[in-house]
Amino acid sequence: MQKPPGRLTFSDVTSHLAVIVALSALMGLLVAGLAIPFAGALGVGAKSLSRSVKDLPEELRANPLAQRTRVLDSSGKLITTFYDQNRVNVPLSAVAPIMRKAIVAIEDYRFYQHGAIDLKGTLRAFLNNQAGDGSTQGGSSITQQMVKMTLVNQATTEAQRRAAIADNYQRKIQELRYAIGFEHKYSKDWILERYLNIAYFGAGAYGIQSAARHYFGVDASALTLPQAALLAGLVKNPAGYDPTIFPGAAMQRRDTVIERMQQLNIITKSDADRIVGSPLNLNVTPTSNGCLGSKAPFFCDYVRRYLLADPSLGKTVDERQQLVNDGGLTIKTTLNLAFQRAADHATAAHVRPTDSAIGALAMVKPGTGEVLAISQSRPMGRLKKKGQTFLNYVVDSKYGDSNGFQAGSTFKLFVLASALEDGLPTSTSFQSPQTLNIPQNEYADCNGPYPSYSTWNVNNSTTNGYMNMYTGTQLSVNTYYAQLEKKTGICKPYAMAQAMGVDLGNPAIQRVPSFTLGIADVSPLEMAGAYATVAARGLHCANRPVTQILNAEGRVFKNYPAQCKQVMAQNTADTINDILKGVMKPGGFGQALVLDKPSAGKTGTIDSNKAVWFDGYTPAIATVSMIAGANQQGQPITLNGQTVGGQYVASAHGSTTAGPMWADAMRAIENLLPNLNFVPPVPISPIKVLVAMPDVIGLSVNDAISQLAGQGFSVALFGSRNGTVVAMSPAAGSMTASGSTVTLTSSNLQGAGVQPPAYPGTGNPGPGNGKGKGHGHGH
Repeated sequence: MQKPPGRLTFSDVTSHLAVIVALSALMGLLVAGLAIPFAGALGVGAKSLSRSVKDLPEELRANPLAQRTRVLDSSGKLITTFYDQNRVNVPLSAVAPIMRKAIVAIEDYRFYQHGAIDLKGTLRAFLNNQAGDGSTQGGSSITQQMVKMTLVNQATTEAQRRAAIADNYQRKIQELRYAIGFEHKYSKDWILERYLNIAYFGAGAYGIQSAARHYFGVDASALTLPQAALLAGLVKNPAGYDPTIFPGAAMQRRDTVIERMQQLNIITKSDADRIVGSPLNLNVTPTSNGCLGSKAPFFCDYVRRYLLADPSLGKTVDERQQLVNDGGLTIKTTLNLAFQRAADHATAAHVRPTDSAIGALAMVKPGTGEVLAISQSRPMGRLKKKGQTFLNYVVDSKYGDSNGFQAGSTFKLFVLASALEDGLPTSTSFQSPQTLNIPQNEYADCNGPYPSYSTWNVNNSTTNGYMNMYTGTQLSVNTYYAQLEKKTGICKPYAMAQAMGVDLGNPAIQRVPSFTLGIADVSPLEMAGAYATVAARGLHCANRPVTQILNAEGRVFKNYPAQCKQVMAQNTADTINDILKGVMKPGGFGQALVLDKPSAGKTGTIDSNKAVWFDGYTPAIATVSMIAGANQQGQPITLNGQTVGGQYVASAHGSTTAGPMWADAMRAIENLLPNLNFVPPVPISPIKVLVAMPDVIGLSVNDAISQLAGQGFSVALFGSRNGTVVAMSPAAGSMTASGSTVTLTSSNLQGAGVQPPAYPGTGNPGPGNGKGKGHGHGH
C-alpha cells in the first residue's frame, strides 16, 4: 500500500534515526580514513564502499581550468575567441563582493563556519532522501559541489563523467573524502574562487566572468545586487533557469535568492522589496567561437592553421589545438581591420559568391612580412548554394585548401631580378618578334643544359619589336623574356622566386624554360610577399599573421618576430621598382589604376584566360589581386564569356579584370598609408670586355641591328632602315669593347644622315611595327 504523501510511518522514523547514527559515525571515520562498518545502513555494500574509499587518493588534483583564447587585431581589437569552454578565470578580488555573498547565501550559507561537510545540511538532506525514492538531494557544501564540478571537468572518458554525476551515496562519500582534502590544503577563499570560475551558468558561459559578460555585458567586478542574485540562482539549474529562454522561472529563482539574502540579513528589506518582481534587465552579449562569423573569417582561419603548424606550441597537432582552445591565450595578430574592410568590399563588388569565378586579395607590409588583410569572394559558411565555402583560396597550401593558381607574367619579376643581379644592364635589348621557336636545351639549368631537345614555341600577346628591360617588362613581351631567360638560365630565377617567399613544387615540373610565363601554381598571399620584397628594396620577410602570444596571466608566451633576409641588392630592387612604375604611367597597362601615391605593378594572364592577376604595390604595402575562373567545385575554367560581378567578360586580362579590384581596395586605404616614395636606382654601366665584331654586311638593316644589340652593342645608322648593310665601323672581326657604338651604312641612302635606332617608347618605331593587341599573357 502506498504511503500518504507527507506522513512518516514508525519504520520511517526508526530508519531516519539509524541513518543519523550511521552518518555521524561515518563522518568521523572518513576523517580518520578508517574502514566503514556502517555502510550497510546506507544501502551500500560495506566491502564496495570501504574499497572505494580506500582506493581514493586523499587529494583530488585541481587541474588548471580551460579558458578561452582571444584573437586580437594589430590595434588590440577583438577579432574572435577560440574555446571548448567559454571561461575567463578571475581572482576572487575581481568578483563583486555582493556576488560572493549571493552565491554563499543560496548555496551554502554556513560555508565560512563549517569544514568540508555541512553536517546539518547533509543530515537534513539524508532525512529527506530517506523519505523519498532513494535518489539524493541537496545538502552539498560549496566545497563538495566544487569537487563534483572538478571531477566532471577533468573526466576524460564517458565512464568517468557518468561516475562524477552518479546519483548515489557512493559518489557522495567519494566527494566527501576529496572535499576534506581540499579543505585541508586550501583556504576557503581559494575554494570559493575556484567554485565561481568552474561553475556553469548556462548559454555556454563557464565561470562568473563569462557569465557577467554574457548576460549583462559587464565584468564580474561590476555586478549589482539584482544581477548577482540572478547569476547565483543559475548554478542550481542553468538550463531550467536560463533567463533568455525562461524569463519567468529565472525571475522567480532570482527573487528566491534575494529573499534568502534578506533572511540572512545580508541585504535590507527595502532592497529586497525593490528588486523582487522587477525586470531582469538583461544585456545579452554573445561570444563568438571560432572563425565563422568573425570580422575576418579567412584571416582567422589562416591564424589558426599557422599556430597549429607551429611545433613549439605542442608536440602534436592535438596538443597545439588544446592549447589554442583551452589555454586562455591572447594572440596578437597583424590584421588591420580597416584594410580588411577595404579588401572585403572590393572582392564583393567585383566577384559575387555564386559567380563561376573566385576573387582574392592579399595585403602584406613590406619590410615586416606582416599580413595586413586577406579576402575572397566566396564567404565562409556551409550554404553551398549561396556560394559559401570553408576553403581558403588566398593563402598557400600549407595553411589553406587550394593548390594555388598559375600566376602568368607576374613571374617575369624573378627573371628580371636575376638578370639585374647578374649585372645585365637595363639596356639589354632583343628583337622580340610575335613568335619565337627556341630549342629548350639552349637554356641552362642548375646542372647543365635543360634536358630536352624539344622546341619551346613562345608567342606574344601584347606587342612586338625591339625591346629593352624597361619596354619588354612594361609591355610584358613574352619573346623578350624568353630571350632574357636564356641569359640568366632557369636555375637562378627559380631560386630567386623561392628566396622571395614562393613555395614552388617539383623542380622537374616547374623549373622549365616557360617558368618566366608563370606556369607554377601559387597563392595570392605568396605573390604579395614576393612583390613586398622589391617594395622593401630587396629585403624579403616571411609572411606572418601573428606577432605575439600572451599566456593566461598576461605574460609573454612566445614572440613571432620578423624573419627577414636581403635576397637581392638594394639597387636591383630600386631598378625593378623604377621599371614597374612605368606600368602605372600613361601608356602603361595600369594607367587606369593609378593612385595618388607612388605605385608600381605587374599584370598577369594565364593560358585560356583561366586566371588574371594584378600585383601592385607602394613602398608601404603590396597588394595582389587575382580573379580565377572556377566552378562551384573549385575546378578551373576560362573567365572568357563569364559574367563576373554582374559584368560580362568577353576576354579577361590582368589590367582590366583583376586590376580594378586592386584599385578599389587600394584607393580605399591610400589615405591611411604613409607618404613614401621609391628610391631612384643608380645607373650601372655594363662591364666592357673586348669581343670580336660580328660581320653583318649584307644583312638587312633590321637583322643587323638585332644581332649587334643581342651582343651588347649600340647601333647608329647612316641611311634608311629599308635596305641592307653595305658598310660598318668598326670593321668586322676587329676586337671591340662591348657596349660600343657600331655605325652601319644602309644601301638605301634616302634621307641620308646618321640616325640612332629608335626603340618602343622613344617616339620612333623600331624594327617591326611596334603595335600589338592586348590579349593573353601579361595584359
